[in-house]
Amino acid sequence: MERLTTCYLPSYSRAMSSAATTPPSVDKVDGFSRKSVRKAKQKRSQSSSQFRSQGKPIELTPLPLLKDVPAPEQPELFLKKLQQCCTVFDFMDTLSDLKMKEYKRSTLNELVDYVTVSRGYLTEQAYPEVVKMVSYNIFRTLPPSDSNEFDPEEDEPTLEASWPHLQLVYEFFIRFLESQEFQPSIAKKYIDQKFVLQLLELFDSEDPRERDYLKTVLHRIYGKFLGLRAFIRKQINNIFLRFVYETEHFNGVAELLEILGSIINGFALPLKAEHKQFLVKVLIPLHTVRSLSLFHAQLAYCIVQFLEKDPALTEPVIRGLLKFWPKTCSQKEVMYLGELEEILDVIEPTQFVKIQEPLFKQISRCVSSPHFQVAERALYYWNNEYIMSLIEENSSVILPIMFASLYRISKEKNKVAIVALVYNVLKAFMEMNSTLFDELTATYKSDRQREKKKEKEREELWKKLGDLDATLPSHPCPPEPRPLERHGATVFFIFFLLFCIVRLTLR
Repeated sequence: MERLTTCYLPSYSRAMSSAATTPPSVDKVDGFSRKSVRKAKQKRSQSSSQFRSQGKPIELTPLPLLKDVPAPEQPELFLKKLQQCCTVFDFMDTLSDLKMKEYKRSTLNELVDYVTVSRGYLTEQAYPEVVKMVSYNIFRTLPPSDSNEFDPEEDEPTLEASWPHLQLVYEFFIRFLESQEFQPSIAKKYIDQKFVLQLLELFDSEDPRERDYLKTVLHRIYGKFLGLRAFIRKQINNIFLRFVYETEHFNGVAELLEILGSIINGFALPLKAEHKQFLVKVLIPLHTVRSLSLFHAQLAYCIVQFLEKDPALTEPVIRGLLKFWPKTCSQKEVMYLGELEEILDVIEPTQFVKIQEPLFKQISRCVSSPHFQVAERALYYWNNEYIMSLIEENSSVILPIMFASLYRISKEKNKVAIVALVYNVLKAFMEMNSTLFDELTATYKSDRQREKKKEKEREELWKKLGDLDATLPSHPCPPEPRPLERHGATVFFIFFLLFCIVRLTLR
Protein backbone atom coordinates (compact mmCIF):
# COMPACT_ATOMS: atom_id res chain seq x y z
CA MET A 1 0.00 0.00 0.00
CA GLU A 2 1.03 3.56 -0.63
CA ARG A 3 2.90 5.21 2.21
CA LEU A 4 1.33 8.31 3.65
CA THR A 5 3.51 10.96 5.18
CA THR A 6 0.85 12.95 7.01
CA CYS A 7 -1.93 12.07 9.46
CA TYR A 8 -4.88 13.23 11.57
CA LEU A 9 -6.24 11.95 14.92
CA PRO A 10 -9.75 12.04 16.49
CA SER A 11 -10.29 13.44 19.96
CA TYR A 12 -12.08 11.98 22.97
CA SER A 13 -12.97 13.11 26.47
CA ARG A 14 -10.91 11.70 29.36
CA ALA A 15 -10.61 12.62 33.00
CA MET A 16 -6.98 13.47 33.56
CA SER A 17 -6.02 13.78 37.16
CA SER A 18 -2.76 15.45 36.24
CA ALA A 19 -4.27 18.07 33.96
CA ALA A 20 -4.39 21.73 34.88
CA THR A 21 -6.81 24.15 33.27
CA THR A 22 -8.17 27.59 34.00
CA PRO A 23 -11.46 28.54 32.36
CA PRO A 24 -10.90 31.43 29.95
CA SER A 25 -12.61 34.70 30.77
CA VAL A 26 -15.62 35.65 28.66
CA ASP A 27 -16.07 39.23 27.46
CA LYS A 28 -19.50 40.67 26.87
CA VAL A 29 -20.00 41.42 23.20
CA ASP A 30 -22.66 43.16 21.21
CA GLY A 31 -23.95 40.43 18.94
CA PHE A 32 -25.20 42.93 16.39
CA SER A 33 -21.90 44.67 15.65
CA ARG A 34 -19.52 43.47 12.92
CA LYS A 35 -16.57 44.20 15.17
CA SER A 36 -17.94 41.91 17.87
CA VAL A 37 -18.51 39.10 15.38
CA ARG A 38 -14.93 39.36 14.13
CA LYS A 39 -13.68 39.45 17.72
CA ALA A 40 -15.69 36.35 18.60
CA LYS A 41 -14.34 34.49 15.57
CA GLN A 42 -10.80 35.51 16.45
CA LYS A 43 -11.23 34.16 19.98
CA ARG A 44 -12.72 30.98 18.62
CA SER A 45 -9.70 30.36 16.42
CA GLN A 46 -7.51 30.38 19.54
CA SER A 47 -9.58 27.91 21.55
CA SER A 48 -8.33 24.55 22.70
CA SER A 49 -9.53 21.19 23.93
CA GLN A 50 -11.02 21.17 27.40
CA PHE A 51 -9.00 19.79 30.33
CA ARG A 52 -9.94 19.64 33.97
CA SER A 53 -8.43 22.31 36.15
CA GLN A 54 -6.72 21.43 39.42
CA GLY A 55 -6.26 25.05 40.44
CA LYS A 56 -2.67 24.50 41.63
CA PRO A 57 0.75 24.35 39.93
CA ILE A 58 1.98 21.03 38.57
CA GLU A 59 5.39 19.78 39.65
CA LEU A 60 7.32 17.04 37.84
CA THR A 61 10.42 15.46 39.32
CA PRO A 62 13.34 15.94 36.90
CA LEU A 63 14.80 12.66 35.64
CA PRO A 64 18.26 12.08 34.17
CA LEU A 65 18.71 11.89 30.41
CA LEU A 66 18.48 8.43 28.90
CA LYS A 67 21.91 8.75 27.33
CA ASP A 68 23.46 9.51 30.72
CA VAL A 69 22.48 6.21 32.38
CA PRO A 70 23.89 2.72 31.69
CA ALA A 71 22.16 0.74 28.94
CA PRO A 72 20.63 -1.86 31.34
CA GLU A 73 18.87 0.95 33.24
CA GLN A 74 17.48 2.71 30.17
CA PRO A 75 14.29 0.58 29.71
CA GLU A 76 13.19 1.34 33.29
CA LEU A 77 13.96 5.05 32.92
CA PHE A 78 12.11 5.01 29.59
CA LEU A 79 8.97 3.78 31.38
CA LYS A 80 9.28 6.48 34.06
CA LYS A 81 9.53 9.20 31.43
CA LEU A 82 6.44 7.80 29.68
CA GLN A 83 4.54 8.00 32.97
CA GLN A 84 5.64 11.60 33.51
CA CYS A 85 4.44 12.56 30.03
CA CYS A 86 0.91 11.44 30.92
CA THR A 87 0.59 14.80 32.67
CA VAL A 88 -1.48 17.20 30.55
CA PHE A 89 -1.14 20.97 30.85
CA ASP A 90 -3.52 23.85 30.21
CA PHE A 91 -2.18 25.82 27.24
CA MET A 92 -5.02 28.34 27.28
CA ASP A 93 -3.35 29.85 30.32
CA THR A 94 -0.11 30.97 28.69
CA LEU A 95 1.54 31.93 32.00
CA SER A 96 0.89 28.80 34.06
CA ASP A 97 3.44 26.01 34.59
CA LEU A 98 5.90 27.41 32.05
CA LYS A 99 8.86 25.54 33.49
CA MET A 100 7.05 22.19 33.61
CA LYS A 101 5.65 22.66 30.10
CA GLU A 102 9.15 23.16 28.78
CA TYR A 103 10.40 20.16 30.76
CA LYS A 104 7.71 17.92 29.26
CA ARG A 105 8.47 19.24 25.77
CA SER A 106 12.16 18.42 26.14
CA THR A 107 11.29 14.98 27.54
CA LEU A 108 9.03 14.23 24.57
CA ASN A 109 11.80 15.31 22.21
CA GLU A 110 14.17 12.96 24.00
CA LEU A 111 11.68 10.07 23.71
CA VAL A 112 11.25 10.70 19.97
CA ASP A 113 15.00 10.52 19.43
CA TYR A 114 15.31 7.48 21.68
CA VAL A 115 12.74 5.31 19.86
CA THR A 116 14.24 6.34 16.52
CA VAL A 117 17.83 5.21 17.14
CA SER A 118 17.82 2.87 20.15
CA ARG A 119 17.47 -0.91 20.20
CA GLY A 120 16.24 -3.20 22.94
CA TYR A 121 14.05 -0.58 24.64
CA LEU A 122 10.75 -2.05 23.45
CA THR A 123 10.06 -4.59 26.16
CA GLU A 124 6.63 -6.10 26.69
CA GLN A 125 6.13 -3.80 29.69
CA ALA A 126 6.62 -0.75 27.44
CA TYR A 127 3.57 -1.37 25.20
CA PRO A 128 0.83 -0.53 27.74
CA GLU A 129 2.79 2.50 28.98
CA VAL A 130 3.24 3.86 25.45
CA VAL A 131 -0.46 3.45 24.60
CA LYS A 132 -1.43 4.96 27.96
CA MET A 133 0.77 8.02 27.44
CA VAL A 134 -0.51 8.55 23.89
CA SER A 135 -4.13 8.10 24.98
CA TYR A 136 -3.83 10.57 27.86
CA ASN A 137 -2.45 13.23 25.53
CA ILE A 138 -4.46 12.91 22.33
CA PHE A 139 -7.87 11.59 23.40
CA ARG A 140 -9.81 14.58 24.64
CA THR A 141 -12.98 16.58 24.11
CA LEU A 142 -12.67 18.72 21.00
CA PRO A 143 -13.91 22.33 21.15
CA PRO A 144 -17.52 22.53 19.96
CA SER A 145 -17.98 23.67 16.40
CA ASP A 146 -21.04 25.68 15.39
CA SER A 147 -21.66 24.55 11.81
CA ASN A 148 -24.08 27.45 11.26
CA GLU A 149 -21.29 30.00 11.71
CA PHE A 150 -18.13 28.13 10.70
CA ASP A 151 -17.44 27.89 6.97
CA PRO A 152 -14.37 25.68 6.34
CA GLU A 153 -13.90 27.23 2.89
CA GLU A 154 -13.65 30.80 4.22
CA ASP A 155 -13.09 30.85 7.98
CA GLU A 156 -9.84 30.10 9.74
CA PRO A 157 -9.84 26.71 11.53
CA THR A 158 -9.60 26.32 15.29
CA LEU A 159 -5.96 25.58 16.09
CA GLU A 160 -5.04 23.38 19.04
CA ALA A 161 -3.31 25.47 21.69
CA SER A 162 -1.50 22.44 23.14
CA TRP A 163 0.09 21.63 19.77
CA PRO A 164 3.70 22.03 21.05
CA HIS A 165 3.14 18.85 23.10
CA LEU A 166 0.61 17.12 20.85
CA GLN A 167 2.88 17.23 17.82
CA LEU A 168 5.69 15.51 19.68
CA VAL A 169 3.30 12.84 21.02
CA TYR A 170 2.17 12.08 17.47
CA GLU A 171 5.78 12.00 16.26
CA PHE A 172 6.68 9.59 19.05
CA PHE A 173 3.73 7.30 18.33
CA ILE A 174 4.51 7.16 14.61
CA ARG A 175 8.16 6.28 15.30
CA PHE A 176 6.94 3.66 17.78
CA LEU A 177 4.66 2.05 15.16
CA GLU A 178 7.41 2.16 12.52
CA SER A 179 10.10 0.70 14.78
CA GLN A 180 11.76 -2.52 13.61
CA GLU A 181 11.23 -3.94 17.10
CA PHE A 182 7.49 -3.25 17.06
CA GLN A 183 5.47 -6.46 17.51
CA PRO A 184 1.77 -6.24 16.52
CA SER A 185 1.09 -9.51 18.34
CA ILE A 186 1.83 -7.76 21.66
CA ALA A 187 0.48 -4.33 20.75
CA LYS A 188 -2.93 -5.68 19.67
CA LYS A 189 -3.82 -6.14 23.36
CA TYR A 190 -3.70 -2.37 23.80
CA ILE A 191 -4.32 -0.93 20.32
CA ASP A 192 -7.79 -2.39 19.98
CA GLN A 193 -11.17 -1.44 18.50
CA LYS A 194 -11.87 1.07 21.27
CA PHE A 195 -8.55 2.80 20.60
CA VAL A 196 -9.26 2.95 16.85
CA LEU A 197 -12.77 4.30 17.42
CA GLN A 198 -11.41 7.12 19.56
CA LEU A 199 -8.76 7.78 16.94
CA LEU A 200 -11.35 8.07 14.18
CA GLU A 201 -13.42 10.53 16.17
CA LEU A 202 -10.39 12.82 16.42
CA PHE A 203 -10.55 13.29 12.63
CA ASP A 204 -13.24 15.88 13.34
CA SER A 205 -10.56 18.20 14.70
CA GLU A 206 -10.53 21.58 12.98
CA ASP A 207 -6.74 21.77 13.21
CA PRO A 208 -5.38 20.57 9.83
CA ARG A 209 -1.99 19.81 11.39
CA GLU A 210 -3.54 17.28 13.73
CA ARG A 211 -5.63 15.65 10.99
CA ASP A 212 -2.46 15.30 8.95
CA TYR A 213 -0.72 13.34 11.72
CA LEU A 214 -3.85 11.29 12.36
CA LYS A 215 -3.85 10.23 8.74
CA THR A 216 -0.39 8.74 9.09
CA VAL A 217 -1.17 7.06 12.41
CA LEU A 218 -4.33 5.40 11.09
CA HIS A 219 -2.56 4.25 7.96
CA ARG A 220 0.23 2.66 9.99
CA ILE A 221 -2.30 0.89 12.23
CA TYR A 222 -4.21 -0.38 9.18
CA GLY A 223 -0.99 -1.78 7.75
CA LYS A 224 0.25 -3.40 10.98
CA PHE A 225 -2.96 -4.86 12.44
CA LEU A 226 -4.69 -7.19 9.99
CA GLY A 227 -7.44 -7.98 12.49
CA LEU A 228 -8.49 -4.33 12.66
CA ARG A 229 -8.78 -3.69 8.93
CA ALA A 230 -12.42 -4.71 8.50
CA PHE A 231 -13.37 -2.75 11.62
CA ILE A 232 -11.59 0.39 10.37
CA ARG A 233 -13.33 0.19 7.00
CA LYS A 234 -16.70 -0.33 8.67
CA GLN A 235 -16.27 2.65 10.99
CA ILE A 236 -15.17 4.91 8.12
CA ASN A 237 -18.27 3.71 6.27
CA ASN A 238 -20.41 4.71 9.28
CA ILE A 239 -18.76 8.14 9.51
CA PHE A 240 -19.50 8.83 5.84
CA LEU A 241 -23.12 7.67 6.08
CA ARG A 242 -23.68 9.89 9.12
CA PHE A 243 -22.01 12.76 7.27
CA VAL A 244 -24.18 12.36 4.13
CA TYR A 245 -27.57 11.62 5.64
CA GLU A 246 -27.50 13.30 9.06
CA THR A 247 -24.94 15.96 9.96
CA GLU A 248 -23.22 17.13 6.74
CA HIS A 249 -20.41 18.17 9.06
CA PHE A 250 -17.14 16.30 9.60
CA ASN A 251 -13.76 17.96 9.21
CA GLY A 252 -11.70 14.89 8.33
CA VAL A 253 -13.53 13.59 5.23
CA ALA A 254 -10.67 14.49 2.88
CA GLU A 255 -8.09 12.75 5.07
CA LEU A 256 -10.18 9.59 5.46
CA LEU A 257 -10.73 9.48 1.69
CA GLU A 258 -6.99 9.82 1.15
CA ILE A 259 -6.41 6.80 3.37
CA LEU A 260 -9.16 4.92 1.52
CA GLY A 261 -7.48 5.65 -1.80
CA SER A 262 -4.43 3.79 -0.55
CA ILE A 263 -6.56 0.98 0.90
CA ILE A 264 -8.55 0.54 -2.33
CA ASN A 265 -5.32 0.36 -4.27
CA GLY A 266 -4.40 -2.72 -2.22
CA PHE A 267 -7.71 -4.58 -2.61
CA ALA A 268 -7.35 -8.13 -3.94
CA LEU A 269 -9.20 -9.22 -7.07
CA PRO A 270 -11.96 -10.05 -7.61
CA LEU A 271 -13.44 -7.31 -5.44
CA LYS A 272 -15.63 -8.43 -2.56
CA ALA A 273 -19.33 -7.57 -2.61
CA GLU A 274 -18.89 -5.34 0.47
CA HIS A 275 -16.34 -3.22 -1.40
CA LYS A 276 -18.66 -2.76 -4.38
CA GLN A 277 -21.52 -1.87 -2.07
CA PHE A 278 -19.31 0.71 -0.34
CA LEU A 279 -18.63 2.32 -3.72
CA VAL A 280 -22.27 2.51 -4.78
CA LYS A 281 -23.95 3.18 -1.42
CA VAL A 282 -21.38 5.46 0.22
CA LEU A 283 -18.86 7.03 -2.16
CA ILE A 284 -21.35 7.97 -4.88
CA PRO A 285 -23.81 9.67 -2.44
CA LEU A 286 -20.88 11.68 -1.04
CA HIS A 287 -21.19 13.77 -4.22
CA THR A 288 -24.47 15.24 -2.97
CA VAL A 289 -23.18 17.19 0.04
CA ARG A 290 -22.79 20.96 -0.08
CA SER A 291 -19.13 20.92 0.99
CA LEU A 292 -18.04 18.67 -1.90
CA SER A 293 -15.28 21.06 -2.96
CA LEU A 294 -13.36 20.37 0.29
CA PHE A 295 -12.72 16.71 -0.57
CA HIS A 296 -13.68 16.21 -4.21
CA ALA A 297 -10.13 15.52 -5.42
CA GLN A 298 -9.69 12.66 -2.91
CA LEU A 299 -13.19 11.31 -3.67
CA ALA A 300 -12.56 11.27 -7.42
CA TYR A 301 -9.27 9.45 -6.83
CA CYS A 302 -11.08 6.72 -4.86
CA ILE A 303 -13.68 6.33 -7.63
CA VAL A 304 -11.00 5.97 -10.29
CA GLN A 305 -9.12 3.43 -8.15
CA PHE A 306 -12.25 1.28 -8.00
CA LEU A 307 -12.75 1.45 -11.77
CA GLU A 308 -9.15 0.50 -12.44
CA LYS A 309 -9.65 -2.52 -10.19
CA ASP A 310 -12.96 -3.57 -11.79
CA PRO A 311 -13.98 -1.91 -15.10
CA ALA A 312 -17.43 -3.50 -14.84
CA LEU A 313 -18.25 -0.92 -12.13
CA THR A 314 -18.06 1.90 -14.68
CA GLU A 315 -21.72 1.78 -15.69
CA PRO A 316 -23.22 1.99 -12.15
CA VAL A 317 -20.74 4.72 -11.22
CA ILE A 318 -21.52 6.95 -14.20
CA ARG A 319 -25.26 6.36 -13.89
CA GLY A 320 -24.98 7.26 -10.21
CA LEU A 321 -23.20 10.52 -11.05
CA LEU A 322 -25.84 11.34 -13.66
CA LYS A 323 -28.56 10.62 -11.11
CA PHE A 324 -27.09 13.12 -8.63
CA TRP A 325 -26.06 15.67 -11.26
CA PRO A 326 -26.40 19.20 -9.79
CA LYS A 327 -29.20 21.30 -11.25
CA THR A 328 -28.53 24.72 -9.76
CA CYS A 329 -24.86 24.78 -8.66
CA SER A 330 -22.52 25.50 -11.56
CA GLN A 331 -19.42 25.05 -9.37
CA LYS A 332 -20.42 21.45 -8.62
CA GLU A 333 -21.21 20.86 -12.30
CA VAL A 334 -17.65 21.83 -13.20
CA MET A 335 -16.35 19.40 -10.56
CA TYR A 336 -18.58 16.61 -11.89
CA LEU A 337 -17.33 17.23 -15.43
CA GLY A 338 -13.73 17.08 -14.24
CA GLU A 339 -14.36 13.79 -12.45
CA LEU A 340 -16.13 12.34 -15.48
CA GLU A 341 -13.09 13.13 -17.61
CA GLU A 342 -10.87 11.27 -15.12
CA ILE A 343 -13.23 8.29 -15.37
CA LEU A 344 -13.27 8.42 -19.18
CA ASP A 345 -9.46 8.42 -19.14
CA VAL A 346 -9.51 4.87 -17.71
CA ILE A 347 -12.75 3.55 -19.21
CA GLU A 348 -12.66 0.52 -21.49
CA PRO A 349 -14.31 0.80 -24.94
CA THR A 350 -16.77 -1.99 -24.12
CA GLN A 351 -17.93 -0.11 -21.02
CA PHE A 352 -18.08 3.19 -22.88
CA VAL A 353 -20.66 1.81 -25.31
CA LYS A 354 -23.00 0.99 -22.41
CA ILE A 355 -23.20 4.53 -21.07
CA GLN A 356 -22.49 6.73 -24.09
CA GLU A 357 -26.10 7.77 -24.73
CA PRO A 358 -27.09 9.02 -21.23
CA LEU A 359 -23.59 10.43 -20.74
CA PHE A 360 -23.53 12.56 -23.88
CA LYS A 361 -27.11 13.69 -23.37
CA GLN A 362 -25.88 15.24 -20.13
CA ILE A 363 -22.77 16.63 -21.81
CA SER A 364 -25.01 18.16 -24.49
CA ARG A 365 -27.03 19.90 -21.76
CA CYS A 366 -23.79 21.16 -20.20
CA VAL A 367 -22.62 22.54 -23.55
CA SER A 368 -25.91 24.46 -23.76
CA SER A 369 -25.55 25.74 -20.19
CA PRO A 370 -25.89 29.52 -19.77
CA HIS A 371 -22.93 29.36 -17.37
CA PHE A 372 -19.73 29.92 -19.33
CA GLN A 373 -17.47 27.73 -17.17
CA VAL A 374 -19.80 24.72 -17.38
CA ALA A 375 -20.05 24.92 -21.18
CA GLU A 376 -16.31 25.49 -21.54
CA ARG A 377 -15.42 22.54 -19.27
CA ALA A 378 -17.67 20.21 -21.27
CA LEU A 379 -16.17 21.35 -24.59
CA TYR A 380 -12.66 20.65 -23.26
CA TYR A 381 -13.45 16.93 -23.53
CA TRP A 382 -12.64 17.22 -27.23
CA ASN A 383 -9.05 18.18 -26.32
CA ASN A 384 -8.52 14.75 -24.73
CA GLU A 385 -7.01 12.33 -27.24
CA TYR A 386 -8.36 9.15 -25.65
CA ILE A 387 -11.88 10.56 -25.31
CA MET A 388 -11.68 11.72 -28.93
CA SER A 389 -10.79 8.19 -30.02
CA LEU A 390 -13.83 6.82 -28.16
CA ILE A 391 -16.07 9.47 -29.72
CA GLU A 392 -14.72 8.72 -33.19
CA GLU A 393 -15.43 5.00 -32.82
CA ASN A 394 -19.01 5.78 -31.80
CA SER A 395 -19.63 8.96 -33.81
CA SER A 396 -22.79 7.54 -35.38
CA VAL A 397 -24.39 7.53 -31.90
CA ILE A 398 -22.77 10.58 -30.30
CA LEU A 399 -22.93 13.04 -33.20
CA PRO A 400 -26.77 13.05 -33.44
CA ILE A 401 -26.97 13.67 -29.67
CA MET A 402 -24.53 16.58 -29.69
CA PHE A 403 -25.23 18.17 -33.08
CA ALA A 404 -28.30 20.30 -32.32
CA SER A 405 -26.74 21.96 -29.27
CA LEU A 406 -23.45 22.64 -31.02
CA TYR A 407 -24.99 23.97 -34.23
CA ARG A 408 -27.41 26.23 -32.35
CA ILE A 409 -24.61 27.73 -30.22
CA SER A 410 -22.47 28.32 -33.31
CA LYS A 411 -25.19 30.65 -34.63
CA GLU A 412 -25.74 32.55 -31.38
CA LYS A 413 -24.07 35.92 -31.05
CA ASN A 414 -24.26 36.19 -27.27
CA LYS A 415 -21.87 33.26 -26.61
CA VAL A 416 -18.76 34.60 -28.28
CA ALA A 417 -16.50 33.19 -25.56
CA ILE A 418 -17.21 29.55 -26.43
CA VAL A 419 -18.07 29.80 -30.14
CA ALA A 420 -14.45 29.10 -31.08
CA LEU A 421 -14.49 25.89 -29.02
CA VAL A 422 -17.81 24.89 -30.60
CA TYR A 423 -16.40 25.44 -34.09
CA ASN A 424 -13.46 23.17 -33.26
CA VAL A 425 -15.82 20.43 -32.05
CA LEU A 426 -18.03 20.73 -35.15
CA LYS A 427 -14.94 20.59 -37.34
CA ALA A 428 -13.76 17.44 -35.55
CA PHE A 429 -17.18 15.81 -36.04
CA MET A 430 -17.19 16.76 -39.72
CA GLU A 431 -13.79 15.11 -40.19
CA MET A 432 -14.93 11.98 -38.34
CA ASN A 433 -18.09 11.36 -40.36
CA SER A 434 -18.73 13.92 -43.09
CA THR A 435 -21.71 12.03 -44.56
CA LEU A 436 -23.60 11.91 -41.27
CA PHE A 437 -22.60 15.50 -40.54
CA ASP A 438 -24.13 16.69 -43.84
CA GLU A 439 -27.30 14.69 -43.18
CA LEU A 440 -27.68 16.17 -39.71
CA THR A 441 -27.04 19.67 -41.06
CA ALA A 442 -29.75 19.26 -43.69
CA THR A 443 -32.15 17.77 -41.15
CA TYR A 444 -31.46 20.56 -38.67
CA LYS A 445 -32.08 23.26 -41.28
CA SER A 446 -35.24 21.51 -42.45
CA ASP A 447 -36.50 21.26 -38.89
CA ARG A 448 -35.73 24.92 -38.28
CA GLN A 449 -37.65 25.92 -41.41
CA ARG A 450 -40.58 23.77 -40.32
CA GLU A 451 -40.51 25.37 -36.88
CA LYS A 452 -40.44 28.84 -38.38
CA LYS A 453 -43.36 27.95 -40.64
CA LYS A 454 -45.37 26.62 -37.70
CA GLU A 455 -44.56 29.74 -35.72
CA LYS A 456 -45.73 31.92 -38.58
CA GLU A 457 -48.97 29.93 -38.95
CA ARG A 458 -49.56 30.17 -35.23
CA GLU A 459 -49.11 33.93 -35.30
CA GLU A 460 -51.50 34.25 -38.25
CA LEU A 461 -54.16 32.18 -36.50
CA TRP A 462 -53.87 34.31 -33.37
CA LYS A 463 -54.15 37.42 -35.54
CA LYS A 464 -57.32 36.09 -37.20
CA LEU A 465 -58.76 35.27 -33.81
CA GLY A 466 -57.97 38.80 -32.65
CA ASP A 467 -59.57 40.31 -35.77
CA LEU A 468 -62.66 38.15 -35.27
CA ASP A 469 -62.95 39.30 -31.68
CA ALA A 470 -62.71 42.91 -32.82
CA THR A 471 -65.63 42.47 -35.28
CA LEU A 472 -68.01 41.13 -32.62
CA PRO A 473 -70.38 43.83 -31.25
CA SER A 474 -69.61 45.09 -27.78
CA HIS A 475 -72.50 45.41 -25.32
CA PRO A 476 -72.49 47.58 -22.21
CA CYS A 477 -74.60 44.92 -20.55
CA PRO A 478 -74.53 41.20 -21.12
CA PRO A 479 -76.75 40.48 -24.15
CA GLU A 480 -79.83 38.39 -23.86
CA PRO A 481 -79.07 34.75 -24.63
CA ARG A 482 -79.94 33.86 -28.19
CA PRO A 483 -80.47 30.51 -29.81
CA LEU A 484 -77.25 28.69 -30.74
CA GLU A 485 -78.48 28.26 -34.33
CA ARG A 486 -78.07 31.99 -35.05
CA HIS A 487 -74.40 31.92 -34.19
CA GLY A 488 -73.59 28.35 -35.14
CA ALA A 489 -71.22 29.32 -37.93
CA THR A 490 -69.33 31.85 -35.76
CA VAL A 491 -68.96 29.48 -32.83
CA PHE A 492 -67.86 26.69 -35.12
CA PHE A 493 -65.24 28.94 -36.73
CA ILE A 494 -63.84 30.00 -33.36
CA PHE A 495 -63.55 26.42 -32.15
CA PHE A 496 -61.94 25.46 -35.44
CA LEU A 497 -59.28 28.17 -35.03
CA LEU A 498 -58.56 27.08 -31.46
CA PHE A 499 -58.30 23.47 -32.60
CA CYS A 500 -55.77 24.43 -35.28
CA ILE A 501 -53.70 26.41 -32.79
CA VAL A 502 -53.61 23.52 -30.33
CA ARG A 503 -52.58 21.07 -33.05
CA LEU A 504 -49.79 23.32 -34.26
CA THR A 505 -48.57 23.75 -30.70
CA LEU A 506 -48.51 20.03 -29.99
CA ARG A 507 -47.01 19.02 -33.32
